[in-house]
Amino acid sequence: MSFLASLQKNHIMIPQEYREMSREALEQKVKDIKAKYGSRLFLPCHHYQKDEVVQFADATGDSLKLAQLSEANTEAEFIVFCGVHFMAETADILTSQNQKVFLPDMRAGCSMADMADMQQTERAWEKLQELFGDTILPLTYVNSTAAIKAFVGDKGGATVTSSNAETMLKWAFDKKERILFLPDQHLGRNTAVNLGISLDEMAVWDPHSDTLEFSGDVASLKVILWKGHCSVHEGFTVENIADVRVQYPNMKVIVHPECSREVVEHSDLAGSTSYIIDIIEKSEPGSSWAIGTEMNLVNRIIQNHPDKHIMSLNPHMCPCLTMNRIDLPHLAWCLDMLETESDHNRIIVSEEIASSAKLALDRMLANA
Repeated sequence: MSFLASLQKNHIMIPQEYREMSREALEQKVKDIKAKYGSRLFLPCHHYQKDEVVQFADATGDSLKLAQLSEANTEAEFIVFCGVHFMAETADILTSQNQKVFLPDMRAGCSMADMADMQQTERAWEKLQELFGDTILPLTYVNSTAAIKAFVGDKGGATVTSSNAETMLKWAFDKKERILFLPDQHLGRNTAVNLGISLDEMAVWDPHSDTLEFSGDVASLKVILWKGHCSVHEGFTVENIADVRVQYPNMKVIVHPECSREVVEHSDLAGSTSYIIDIIEKSEPGSSWAIGTEMNLVNRIIQNHPDKHIMSLNPHMCPCLTMNRIDLPHLAWCLDMLETESDHNRIIVSEEIASSAKLALDRMLANA
């Protein structure tokens, strides 16, 4: 089921009583419910979640790690996923039929995932087949809808994460001459460059005009990048880096590969969320870092490393707005409603889509 369809079917406005409760009362309610359910409840939280929610996490991590932990936790009857819609979908795909996955606020979508829908993707695939024949394999970032994962799975492709994108591109090139990379052009471009593919061998597919943005000989193309992006990571600029270089000459700049190619080129290091956390943890006391990723995570890293000078690469950056929709009132409300007949805010991926999407996920996991 698509994000919009799920939203229309399942979204109910949070009762006012939860909004009027004090933070202390909400925290106590969450503690009490967690104690009541014990191992029957699993509460994974993405790194970008607010501290008020993360404090109750049974596990923190990136989207795929949390989905894998959900799959491994066969004891939990209820999985309340504190993240965004596509993450909860992935958890539902990987978990068993007798487990229920919930999202505390159904409005917690992902603008990047929404930049590739099925109609656009099917039109693109048809036109690219006309151009290139059977020489293309699709890959999709896990930051995509279950329907897109299913499409990729049916076409022999796989999902990727920011941690294993290079491995999966190598895997794909062993099978076909060309790759269609959905839906984040920046991760696709940065990963391809790391593998030695030149920018002249890449083109961008615009799903709104159904056109290939490329002026050279299409026969030379190796990577077709979907014209999508993360609104948070695209907010970091080369000018931000230049400002850091002037104000803090000894400060290192580390960014996520969802940032633009220019930003990655001008940074000292680039890598996944887990990579960024690991690098900072292993760095010397007194070292200085400007981090180009989501603000909730940057603030948490700052709190966890008082012995280092750490700041956001863009001090005016806002947290991810959709991630921020999960808050204490919604979490408490969701937990309160777990065993009601309404199944409100439950994420259910249809069996047909789930089986095809799992093909894409399993191909990636087999190469992990």
